[in-house]
Amino acid sequence: MNARLLERLVADGLISAEQQEAVVVHMQGFGERVEEALLDLAAIDELKLLKYLASLHKTRFVSTEKLSKADIDRYTLDRVPQKLAEREGIFPVLFDGKAGVLSVVTPDPDNAPALHDVKLASGAKEVRAFVGRPRAVKAAISKAYNGDIHAFATLDKNAHEQFTSMLDVYERNLVSEESMAVALASETTQRERTLSASDLNSQRALGASGKGVTDDSYLETLNVLVSLLENSRPDLRGHSAQVARLARKIAERIGLSENQRAALMIAAYIHDLGKAGTYHLTSLNVAEYEGHRTTAAKVIRSPIRMMEAVGLPPEVKNAVEQMYERFDGKGIPSGMSGKEISLGARLLAIADTYADLTQNPRNPFRKRLRPAQACEVLAKYRGTIFDPNLVDLFKHTVTGEDLKARLLANRHRALIIDPDPEETTVLELRMVEQGFEVQQAHSTDQALRLLRQGDIELVISELDVQPADGFALLEEARKQPWGERTPWVIVTSRSGRNEAQKAFELGAADFMTKPIAADVLVAKVKQIIEREATRGRARGVSGSLTEMGLPDMVQVLWHGRKTGSLKIRSGKDAGEIHFVNGAIYNALWSNLRGSEAFYAMLGLASGDFLLDPQHTEAQQVIQESPEALLLEGMRRMDEGAR
Repeated sequence: MNARLLERLVADGLISAEQQEAVVVHMQGFGERVEEALLDLAAIDELKLLKYLASLHKTRFVSTEKLSKADIDRYTLDRVPQKLAEREGIFPVLFDGKAGVLSVVTPDPDNAPALHDVKLASGAKEVRAFVGRPRAVKAAISKAYNGDIHAFATLDKNAHEQFTSMLDVYERNLVSEESMAVALASETTQRERTLSASDLNSQRALGASGKGVTDDSYLETLNVLVSLLENSRPDLRGHSAQVARLARKIAERIGLSENQRAALMIAAYIHDLGKAGTYHLTSLNVAEYEGHRTTAAKVIRSPIRMMEAVGLPPEVKNAVEQMYERFDGKGIPSGMSGKEISLGARLLAIADTYADLTQNPRNPFRKRLRPAQACEVLAKYRGTIFDPNLVDLFKHTVTGEDLKARLLANRHRALIIDPDPEETTVLELRMVEQGFEVQQAHSTDQALRLLRQGDIELVISELDVQPADGFALLEEARKQPWGERTPWVIVTSRSGRNEAQKAFELGAADFMTKPIAADVLVAKVKQIIEREATRGRARGVSGSLTEMGLPDMVQVLWHGRKTGSLKIRSGKDAGEIHFVNGAIYNALWSNLRGSEAFYAMLGLASGDFLLDPQHTEAQQVIQESPEALLLEGMRRMDEGAR
């Protein structure tokens, strides 16, 4: 193929005869494929080459840029075993479960034996192959299956030079715990010299109040530093970065402050520093194996000692030092139990164990588990090793069940008002499971803003909130059209008879004293909403495109056979996609209609959405299947990147 391809490129005037000769020499000297030799010598640019190859193979192409940004779900990745993907150079990008069609990217889309093996392994009825750059396909496999965050760095010469330079610098300094602390202290000092007086005071507050830890460059420095350290441990490459991403996602889901989120991410980045050895120490391993427990007892403070010169916030120290405590009180080093263990440590224990189970082939199961399998393992130890409520919340968040459930169900909207984000999130999770769409407010001012929107059907409120208490908020709500009939449930730490009497005088539907089991509370509010709220009307679901990208949302609605109008707003522009039993009947965007409007919206990176289940569409304007629309949209975005 190499010689024939070069000859055709010369014949079609895409490269010169001199370039053809140089490519041949390069291939012989470095053992490269013809595509890589052409690109290494800049004989042709990537998009032009891929477009040409796609025409030869009568298929479509996927660029390196597109592959580097791809976030493929586990449902698709699990269709192709990693060893098969690596051996044949085939990367799965989309699986249509209904039609049984698996779409893959490969440098060799005409390799029938390899595609046949993929078809058998995946159980797909059909495998559709698109062409991609060999190195890009290899990098995509490494990134998706192994979590290698630097997989695509070598495809960009400038990025590769910067990466190599950083590697040289850090490798000279990362020799011991002492040199680690000195290097980081030196970096901190240098940064302080460049700060203004006010900024410097903010940064120095790091150890006392957590101010300053939200600096993106600080977090990115930790990311690069720790990733370089992990390069010497192939099974754990990218592990800490993955733990940090998971921790941040859960922290955002709970509603922690920006400083609290940043502190948790720092703890996630540094939690394994100084622990390199025979064992990878996670909360699960330490609890189950005596050798791991003995080792953990010796190195539990290593990350904190190595970072002493930086002045870490107490939240970071607590998370790292308590991550091997157990919820049942049988952990180390202090035997803490329940909520005596810091929230950061309880979250870190779950995220670290999950990342180990899904990324590290040397975990206790001796294979990488799928996300659902890893969540089953966490669930097995809920209440013993892990916080049971946080395990449930984690499962809903990482598997995408939360937003998917909202899109696929018709839900009553409820508002929970409580200053404790952990308490509200646990209750929210239970309500989501029982068919509610839930919003949270941690102050009465925030609650009023949400209530004034007029679409809240039920309120669950603590009395001890600021700046006004729960009674004042209820009294104000009863004076307003949006709140005069809204069912209101008081759930509070106060237990006096006078409080209960006042609550009922103001029109509360129920008054309950904490602690109360979330399941019991949800059962009661379900009875209230079914008795008092409007019945039979399907309610819309709203959210942000940052929660779930439009391509993923289309797939959820398609496979869920949903009917309704998905309304999109991004900046000053707005549009709609109309679904009927999962099929896309029409799309509107600016002055565009039909499939062209759909393609225009598909590439939106930010914006808000609202799914209106009341919409009906009589005429089908778009005839293509959702899969065909998604694939054509991807191709157009690749073309537009030129």
